[in-house]
This record gives sequence, C-alpha cells and structure tokens, in this order.
Amino acid sequence: MPSVGIFWGVPDGEHTVLVTDRTTLAEAEPYGDCLTHPRGHHKVWEAWRRLGATALRRRGLPPAIAGHEYETFPRGRVVYMRGPALFTLYADRRLQRPDMIAEMLRLFGLTGEHHTVRSDAHYRTLA
Repeated sequence: MPSVGIFWGVPDGEHTVLVTDRTTLAEAEPYGDCLTHPRGHHKVWEAWRRLGATALRRRGLPPAIAGHEYETFPRGRVVYMRGPALFTLYADRRLQRPDMIAEMLRLFGLTGEHHTVRSDAHYRTLA
C-alpha cells in the first residue's frame, strides 16, 4: 500500500539499512497541495533512542540509533503531491543510489507508482 513518511540510512555492520516511519495515504496529513507524514525526524529518532540498543535490535532496528543524533545519518522524506499525483522522495544525495532508491520504493509501497527523487538542503547531512 503506498505510504508517505521519513527515513534514514543507518549503518548496521558493514551495510547501510533504510529505517522508516510510514503513514498510509489514507492516514496522511494535508500540507498545502501535498499529503505528508505527521511525525518529524527528531521526534521519531528520540523515541527510538530512548529504547536503547538491545530493544532497537529486538525491533529490527540498527542499534547505532541509540548512540547518535538524528542528523548524524543521511535522511529524507516521502510526500505525495496531489495535483500531479506524484510521490516525491526528498533524500540526502548519499541515499540517491539506484539500490537505495529501489529499496525506498519497496518499503513505501511505491513500486510502479509515479515518482521523482529530489535533493533538498533540509535533508543534507553535513558530517
């Protein structure tokens, strides 16, 4: 089912995994001409951090979350633009690799959906 939401690319061993917080389109919030996820990166990340490394691993999340700030790892957001019926993936350039884009599309249920990938200064990791 197509979703909107937020995501990060977090190291887990030798790989980078995408972690997400998603909302179906039916539950998404209107924001101008778009539908978007109601929660922000900071709030979600802090809730995960408070769980600690062991609980994160039990939930299938990388334990690296517990020891870092939300801005440490590359991140982004998926929104739905109602006018053109287009999903926009705003992503840090480090996540704009074909394998990562394919995984984002899979995780957000967007395989086969009309979409575009864009950069945005808000989702640029400086480290």
